[in-house]
Amino acid sequence: MKQLIECVPNFSEGRRPEVIGAIAEPFKNTPGCYLFDCRADEDHNRLVVSLVGSPEPVQTALIAAAKIAVRHIDMETHAGGHPRIGAVDVIPFTPLRNMTMPECADLARSFGERFYRETEIPVYFYEEAALRPDRRRLEVVRRGQYEALKKEVADPARHPDVGEPRLHPRAGATVIGARKFLVAFNVNLGTTDVAVAKRIAEAIRASSGGLCHVKGIGLALKDRGLVQVSLNVTDHEKNPLYRVTEFVRTEARRWGVEVVETEVYGMVPAAALMSSAEYYMRIAGFDPAQIIELRLLEMMG
Repeated sequence: MKQLIECVPNFSEGRRPEVIGAIAEPFKNTPGCYLFDCRADEDHNRLVVSLVGSPEPVQTALIAAAKIAVRHIDMETHAGGHPRIGAVDVIPFTPLRNMTMPECADLARSFGERFYRETEIPVYFYEEAALRPDRRRLEVVRRGQYEALKKEVADPARHPDVGEPRLHPRAGATVIGARKFLVAFNVNLGTTDVAVAKRIAEAIRASSGGLCHVKGIGLALKDRGLVQVSLNVTDHEKNPLYRVTEFVRTEARRWGVEVVETEVYGMVPAAALMSSAEYYMRIAGFDPAQIIELRLLEMMG
């Protein structure tokens, strides 16, 4: 039976439309690879692409897009709000249909070998594809970002999993892995004080003793006169979006700051939104089977 995966590659480019368009082109034109979402952020200086397809065409499109990114992105001059270590910063695979998580992890590792052969960008593996337990968490692999890694890569503790112990001269390194669905969720606050966002991010993220399965950083959105608590929710069933939102709202009010809006960045499972709709609308006895579109998809197989 046909296997399907989701892949959400992140590129360190969010400001030049011509480069963004060129990177996206292979995802649009490779048969068997389907581009679901392509979203660039100028403050983050980052492009997040959401793909679905069979493993081989998705990998083929990724290699083509990576080669374009190498030509146009120079990490020596790159700057932006989001942590990064490379032009093709991270490539996560998620099993969708007829594929287990261990199989997806094997796919990530084999693709990492191919990625290095064809681009000469060294590779680190994370999450379910990690070869070392200390590299399961993405933030650990990206510690210090590109600027620190280019100095520390010669240290055996920071050697790549694939490739020589040095970074690509323009494209840095890439982190490849297999994981569950991740919801990129941002909460924007009505203040220009980025220290507030950073304090809230520290309070909410799991690594600081906050909510499990939540990662967060605080950023300034200078063009909008706001700050942002930028979050990755790695298991929306164990910590749903409404709980994350209310945590941020409660903490923000300590500084007299209100939530202006929230953002879902890229694709999101329907269940992640339905649980919050049920909570805020106080729907009694809600069953996802009541949603017409989901029932139609189930009928269509």
